[in-house]
Amino acid sequence: MVIINNPTVMALKRDLDVGTLRQRVIADNLANINTPGFKKSVVSFEEQLQRALNSGDIPLRATHPRHIGMGKHPMEVQPKVERVTNTSLRPDGNNVSIDEEMVNSAAVELKYNTSVQALNEYYSLISYVITASRR
Repeated sequence: MVIINNPTVMALKRDLDVGTLRQRVIADNLANINTPGFKKSVVSFEEQLQRALNSGDIPLRATHPRHIGMGKHPMEVQPKVERVTNTSLRPDGNNVSIDEEMVNSAAVELKYNTSVQALNEYYSLISYVITASRR
């Protein structure tokens, strides 16, 4: 039985990493809200993950670096920071909306806190099992 590196724990940790990256990108966008010509950035992750899951290829598990795998395993999908250049909210070319960024920040915070709570519950359960087995 895998306790620490099980798929659920790995997915939650990945979600925390993506949430941290999103908050950094949002902070950068907000810091440049008054910079003429600045174009906001967004983090693309869920779309890539969905493509990997829907690719139809079942990835093989490689247990050695020289094994040949097929397709991209969902845990190998990396978040990508993309600049949004096709919009403009103001005459100076800046496309950052404080309202949109604040809503995005709140959504990321809620999702992040949910993942942290799920990880805490999982580790509390593991801790309980370990201490209960010692009695």
